[in-house]
Amino acid sequence: MKIGIFGGAFNPPHIGHVHAAKTAAEQYEVDLLIVIPTGTPSHKNFPGGTPDPEMRLTMTKNAFDGICNVKISDIEVYSQDNNYTIDTVRKLQLEYANAEFLLLVGNDMYDSLDTWKNSEELLKIVTPVLLSRTIINISSSELREMLPKRRGREFLADLNYTYIIKNRLYNARPDWEWLREQAHSMLSPLRIPHVKACESEAVDLAKRWGVSTDDAREAAILHDITKKLDFSQNMCIIAKHGLTASISGINEEKLLHSITGALVALSDYGVSNNVAEAIKWHTTGRAGMSMLDKVIYIADYIEATRDFPGVRKLRNIAYNDINEAMKIGLEMTVNDLKTRGITPNVSTLDALEELKG
Repeated sequence: MKIGIFGGAFNPPHIGHVHAAKTAAEQYEVDLLIVIPTGTPSHKNFPGGTPDPEMRLTMTKNAFDGICNVKISDIEVYSQDNNYTIDTVRKLQLEYANAEFLLLVGNDMYDSLDTWKNSEELLKIVTPVLLSRTIINISSSELREMLPKRRGREFLADLNYTYIIKNRLYNARPDWEWLREQAHSMLSPLRIPHVKACESEAVDLAKRWGVSTDDAREAAILHDITKKLDFSQNMCIIAKHGLTASISGINEEKLLHSITGALVALSDYGVSNNVAEAIKWHTTGRAGMSMLDKVIYIADYIEATRDFPGVRKLRNIAYNDINEAMKIGLEMTVNDLKTRGITPNVSTLDALEELKG
């Protein structure tokens, strides 16, 4: 039996790793490729923020998912010892007696094999195989630098990109197109034009009022992600996060999507607390709103698809005096609710009272 051994930090594992390993396995006709994420690497120090070994194990499984004759081994992840290759290979010898072992290594490691621990013994057990350069020319360190800049998604398995964003690994920030795809898939088709227009309006308002356009764009894209859910589905999300909500009347039920949208944005898309707060208050407003809160509230109110008496005037005001626009918008909301026999939310009344001074 011919076994290929492919070890590494996989921090994170990317399509270059997978392509190189598959190419070598096919070229040398291995019967089994064992991929081994390191636990505590003995040969290098990683920068701060490195995911723990179990997280890298999960990502490695995701990266190689569905590829035949591949086994992802946790032999080093759960080891309490330093992870020297010779020790790992000895353990594999016990598990796979009489197997022929090929050690798949890159250029940097191939040239330094003679410096490895017990290198003479190691080279009697394994045959080193140089991983050829592939058309996918990316390193994990380069990828870690790209992810905070909303780049690099194309080098990762979809499962891993989602995992990285959800767990806020490498200070990654979501690729805009990916975030839109995620958000729009959760909306009814009729709501998508509103969300797109809200995004555009929020960015313009953010530029006008000195708010982070990135934060405004994130909040606008995600602000209605749970809007399609019914009462019980929203309450399940609230319970899942250990919160409780007192719901009284249909108006309160309609406000649930703001609360659950903020929770999902935090748990699944790695947004900041500021962005989550803007999502949470985009429907009711509140006393003490941040400028980002106001930008999202007004963007939702006046975006280009909105058509109600006074909207054009309100758009002009929003770019000249956002507090005045907030006051007018809140007053219109309160009057509309009262006309329909609905008691306005207390947060809305508090926001309006504060703005009236």
